[in-house]
Amino acid sequence: MLAFKLALRNLLGSGLRTWLNVIVLSFSFIIIIWTKGLLEGWDRQARADMINWEIAAGQYWHYNYDPYDPLTLTESHDTVPSGLSVYLTESTIVPVLITQGTIYPMGRMLSVIIRGIPPEQKLLEIPTVKLNGEEGDIPALIGNSMAGTTKLKEGDYVTLRWRDMNGTFDATEIRIAGIFKTNVPTVDVGQVWLPIEKLREMMLLPGEATILITATDFSNAPVLNKWIYKNREALLSDIEKIIKSKSAVGIIIWGILLMMAMLAVFDTQVLSIFRRQKEIGTYVALGMTRGQVVKLFTIEGAMHSVLAALFGAVYGIPLLTVQAIRGISIPLSSSDFGIAMAEKLYPVYSLGLITGTVLIVMLVTTIVSYWPSRKIAKLNPTDALRGRIQ
Repeated sequence: MLAFKLALRNLLGSGLRTWLNVIVLSFSFIIIIWTKGLLEGWDRQARADMINWEIAAGQYWHYNYDPYDPLTLTESHDTVPSGLSVYLTESTIVPVLITQGTIYPMGRMLSVIIRGIPPEQKLLEIPTVKLNGEEGDIPALIGNSMAGTTKLKEGDYVTLRWRDMNGTFDATEIRIAGIFKTNVPTVDVGQVWLPIEKLREMMLLPGEATILITATDFSNAPVLNKWIYKNREALLSDIEKIIKSKSAVGIIIWGILLMMAMLAVFDTQVLSIFRRQKEIGTYVALGMTRGQVVKLFTIEGAMHSVLAALFGAVYGIPLLTVQAIRGISIPLSSSDFGIAMAEKLYPVYSLGLITGTVLIVMLVTTIVSYWPSRKIAKLNPTDALRGRIQ
């Protein structure tokens, strides 16, 4: 206890030098916690948006289907397995038929992915109820980003061209029945949503689908011929990989910040030992062992992190709390990133994140403080009293 009191008194007595180190360390605390919280908040928001708008609990994919290869779409469809028919009537499985197409907005040609979905579905947040059109009318839904690209508005008509199962090209006019806003670019950018029965009729594919979106997890269900089940974690693996890659970049930034802060602490310790030679000799002459003096200087250096944590809490807690409540506005849309990203990100600061960051910085500070303090263990008390540490 005496060592802590003496170390605190020495720190406070150092004045500006101590507080400069404390300020730099506190910045490290806050920036590390902020960046980790921002990535965690982004991860949670992206997962929630993709679950609500695209994947639900999981999906059955036709074995030929590859979302990154549009050329597979012509062969990626089959009738819905009879074993899942009961789920279709209960609306716990939503079939989606996918094919390539082309639209011609304002005289331009734009390749699109045409997705057919039941208008009565309630599994996804896509407002498919607007796909209930009149006889002979082909209603379509597009996302806000797609509307901005094509300059189409609700109520506009546009020519849609596609190829049916026989490879024959056909075209018709579709009506933009609704424009929805989403953070998930894979249901918006380059996508046109039609009623599934209408698309089946256009494609000459009665009762067929490309993917089956499920309301519950079918991971333990029997394997179906020509259909591969992908659970939620498999479908979210891409966003998880992106978050991890961003975290790796964050670690480099945190390392640079810690190195700068630790260098300041290290220099302070070296300067302190050099300038306080007589004080060190006095401690030894008064009966303190060399190990106790090393411990005193180590505690003194480590207490920089304690003061930094307290100082950082003074301005960090209000700042991070406001950001967690109000969010951080992102100037670019999610389509610019190609991944699910909201216009506002809400950081998540867990107790484990804060505690872990504080403990890591304290541990590193203690090690850096001990490193130059080892020199004290080799001193000669007489030389120290004369101010001649070699």
